[in-house]
Amino acid sequence: MTRRIVARPVRRAARPRGRPGPGIRARRAPAVSPLLRTAAAHAWRLLVVGAAVYAVFAALGKFHELAVAVFLGLVVTAMLRPVADLLNRFMPRPPAVACALVGSGVLVLGALALVGEAVAGEWSSLVTEFRDGLGRIQRWLEKPPFRLDPGLLTGLRAKTGGYLSSHRATLLDTALSGAGQVLAVFTVAALALFCSVFFIHSGDRQWSWFCAQLPPRTAERLTVAGTAAWRTFTGYTHGIVLVAATNAILVGLALFLLGVPLAVPLALLEFFAAFIPLIGSPVALAVATVVALASRGPVVAILVIALIVVIGQLEGHLLHPLVMSWAVRLHPVVVALSVIGGAIAAGVVGALVAVPFVSVLWSVRQALRSHPD
Repeated sequence: MTRRIVARPVRRAARPRGRPGPGIRARRAPAVSPLLRTAAAHAWRLLVVGAAVYAVFAALGKFHELAVAVFLGLVVTAMLRPVADLLNRFMPRPPAVACALVGSGVLVLGALALVGEAVAGEWSSLVTEFRDGLGRIQRWLEKPPFRLDPGLLTGLRAKTGGYLSSHRATLLDTALSGAGQVLAVFTVAALALFCSVFFIHSGDRQWSWFCAQLPPRTAERLTVAGTAAWRTFTGYTHGIVLVAATNAILVGLALFLLGVPLAVPLALLEFFAAFIPLIGSPVALAVATVVALASRGPVVAILVIALIVVIGQLEGHLLHPLVMSWAVRLHPVVVALSVIGGAIAAGVVGALVAVPFVSVLWSVRQALRSHPD
């Protein structure tokens, strides 16, 4: 019996999609340079980081009172925790914290009472000196080389008085809204004091509890970052207070020796203004220059301007390198850009917070780079 053999057609292998046939020329994809590929990879990561930073600042803007209260609480903690630790050697922790807070509060209120008494004691004579000083300035501007029109300043004074009279209701509403702002300031100060009590008493235990809620590797890296951040923040706070106190003492002594009125209040203004690097001290001394010009004349005002230059040189080339270099390692250009950027973003509060914020971020980056594991 003969078996019939049927030939089956041979199937050709299917050509993969996208591969050209034998008669078709392959199209090569345009080559992307490695530089462009790297730039694109970094660009989208920067966009993600920028979006995250924007979201954080937007959230802080919605709750800026809480953010300012926590920041002030951290400042108080950085200043008073060493005092509380020292008192804790001789007494239990709660009384040590209470003594540190009450003692510092009495010191601040005493300084404010001294300033108020100085202003009240010199107010009547100060008004007379200012009136006479403005007259001297007007006569001085009318002489060569300025030769201003005598009626110019008189007209300006009349326009100022007319503006105040015509906008009295608006100014009253502004004053009332300012009273509301004062209430908000007292609320933030009370919340900051409340936070600082617990931060000083048991801030380390609170941080340990927070780190314990995270995975071990994340908790370890967060501990490294938090330690570096707190070390930098406390160093910056202690350094800026020392620099501000030195500036205030120098300004107070110089104004007292020059016979400028309100030397103590102007020194206190210099102390608070020095917390804004590169900008605060010149602004405070500009106010002192105006007071000296109106009360003591142009010669004393020129001496105060010379004082601005001398103190600026001392602060920039002696105090900041000696006091702040071990805590904050930022270039002066970075400090200036941080202050201006913070002022644009959040006004005076942003200018105060900008430099310590950038310093803390930089120290955290350096700490995490030195501990990659």
